[in-house]
Amino acid sequence: MTQTPNIPADPVEFDDMQGLIRFGHGRLVEAEFILCTLKNRKAAQAWLMDAPVTRATTLDSPPDTALQIAFTAAGLTAFGLTDDITASFSYPFLAGMAGEDSRSRRLGDTAENAPDHWSWTDTEAHVLIMLYARAGGLDAWKDAVLGNAFSAAFVPIHSFPTRPNDGAEPFGFRDGISEPKIDWQNAHPPAKHGREDFSNLISPGEVVLGHRNEYNARSASPTLAADTPASDVLAAAPDTDGLRDLGRNGSYLVFRQLAQDVRGFWRWVDSATGGDPVRREALAARMVGRERDGTPLVHNTRDVDGSPRSNDFTYEDDVNGVCCPLGAHIRRANPRTGDHPHHVEGRIAWLLSTLGFRRRRDKLPGRHDLVASTRFHRLVRRGRVYGPDMTPEEALTKDSAPGEQGLLFICLCADLVRQFEFVQNAWIASPKFNGLDGEADPLLGGRAPFSGVPSDGFSIQKADGMADHHPHLPRFVTVKGGGYFFLPGLRALRFIARHGNKEV
Repeated sequence: MTQTPNIPADPVEFDDMQGLIRFGHGRLVEAEFILCTLKNRKAAQAWLMDAPVTRATTLDSPPDTALQIAFTAAGLTAFGLTDDITASFSYPFLAGMAGEDSRSRRLGDTAENAPDHWSWTDTEAHVLIMLYARAGGLDAWKDAVLGNAFSAAFVPIHSFPTRPNDGAEPFGFRDGISEPKIDWQNAHPPAKHGREDFSNLISPGEVVLGHRNEYNARSASPTLAADTPASDVLAAAPDTDGLRDLGRNGSYLVFRQLAQDVRGFWRWVDSATGGDPVRREALAARMVGRERDGTPLVHNTRDVDGSPRSNDFTYEDDVNGVCCPLGAHIRRANPRTGDHPHHVEGRIAWLLSTLGFRRRRDKLPGRHDLVASTRFHRLVRRGRVYGPDMTPEEALTKDSAPGEQGLLFICLCADLVRQFEFVQNAWIASPKFNGLDGEADPLLGGRAPFSGVPSDGFSIQKADGMADHHPHLPRFVTVKGGGYFFLPGLRALRFIARHGNKEV
């Protein structure tokens, strides 16, 4: 990506942005996601023109319902966008999550998690309809949105009902704690070497296309010729004559269906600890990196009054993983590193690492591997849990699971490769993350060898320099489907609804 100094920070246009980017709709505890194909293009465009899509503007009171709409690459084509228009979209989006074997290998989607075993992919769908409502209101909202006009336009092919949102993921741990905060006001402009310490703040362009990102450049946004029919509703592309900005105020949306073996997880942990309930909870917490209530295991997470700080911490006082294991899930998902952690090794080591040199003695885990500056790889997560509830206690005592349980993982980002695919490849699936060897994410890992290296172990570091190693972890999470989507801004939605259809 080209470095662009002093790029202007354009005001964020919330009235042109779908609300999911800003809010997540957490108070709307009921949700359902529906994958569709087009039945009739003109009918679909007419429905899209009238669809009550929820904006990111602030209201006097939170809404009772929300509707969000995203498209696959095939969906944009089905709506009449030609190759010359779609060519400027991100290549992974155009290829699809399961479109290439090399991408599947990088994402760790191999063996039982390979796309050949999936129930669905983005190549077979056109549109993702996302419905949210307050408790008890989803059925009526579905009837209102998915009425006769919708039925004339689309064919639903997969439906994903969700469990009412209670803030916990299926294994029983509090979730969604470490979400980054988006600097909507652009109050803290990024600088190449200006964030040596970890910050939970990210620039809007890390999530929203066409805005300033952490590289102090505009996040790449798809464009089209200004004389394209119906494109007059779009804003002009910045710094480029003769083009209009199709992606502005939109985002790329990653959607993965992850089935979680709740019984298998808790029974394995129970077996590994000899049935001791205290040790069982401790091992599960070390695999996650937090206790079930969300309290992180690192010891620098309490304020002076003793109250816990669930997100305001780093691993700088736990570089060896004695408190929170180096391979714990929260450490992989968010390493909390700054650009160059000079405070760990000193200014000389910082300079050497900046220049690409290494000292022979730098072999301590967590010290010789800077992992990567976290701020360039943050994601905004918007997932929901599905399936019947099962507590850890029930998982240990019930003879069978009540049905499939899991997470509908949803994240938003401006760069699929640098953000989602990097996190999945270099942090979640990598068996050599943070100086480790032979272990992937203890929760999400697929357990198949990754680039020829085993990935089915989990180690717990100790103060004496040794480690407790748990080999041959079973697979606790199975990928059931996935895809890349484009979540357009409201002006782009109007363009899609009008383009190539003179009757609309």
